[in-house]
Formats: sequence, C-alpha cells, structure tokens
Amino acid sequence: MPKSDDTKEAILRRLRRVEGQVRGVIRMVEEGKDCEEVLTQVAAARSAMDRVGIQIITHRMRECLKENPPESIEDAVSDAIDIFRRFSSSIGPVPPD
Repeated sequence: MPKSDDTKEAILRRLRRVEGQVRGVIRMVEEGKDCEEVLTQVAAARSAMDRVGIQIITHRMRECLKENPPESIEDAVSDAIDIFRRFSSSIGPVPPD
C-alpha cells in the first residue's frame, strides 16, 4: 500500500465516497426505490471502486519502477503487469501482450 500520506489520504477519500454511495444504495433498497434507480447507483459505486483500484495499481507501478535498479526493471514491469491483469480480470478482458 502507499507509503506517501498524500496518496494514502487520496485513496481513503475515494473509499469513503464509495462507502457513502453503498450506504445510499442500501437506503434506496430499504425504501423500495425503483429498480433502475438502484442499478444506476450500483453501477456508479462499482465504477468508483474500479477507479480506486486503478489508482492503487498506478501507485504500485510507479513505486515498483522507482525502487528497482535498471537491471531488474524487467522483473518490476512483469510484476506490475501481473497485478494489473489480476485486477482487470474483475472488470473485463485484458488484451494479450
């Protein structure tokens, strides 16, 4: 996870926003709101979570590339790609190399 306080706070802000969205969806279901309205909010929350994941992956890739000497950069890039592929499989297909 991020070592930088700024990055960590940005991620936590996004996650708290998602938490609020999910609570809103729960409230909508409890109140019997229209299915389409609920699904719109579910999609928004899912999209927000995807953005958090991308932010974390981006941070990890930057850190990975900064921390590794040039001779091991290929391994660092490979690790970063593996992380991206694992995450992106949950949001859709990833094109091959």
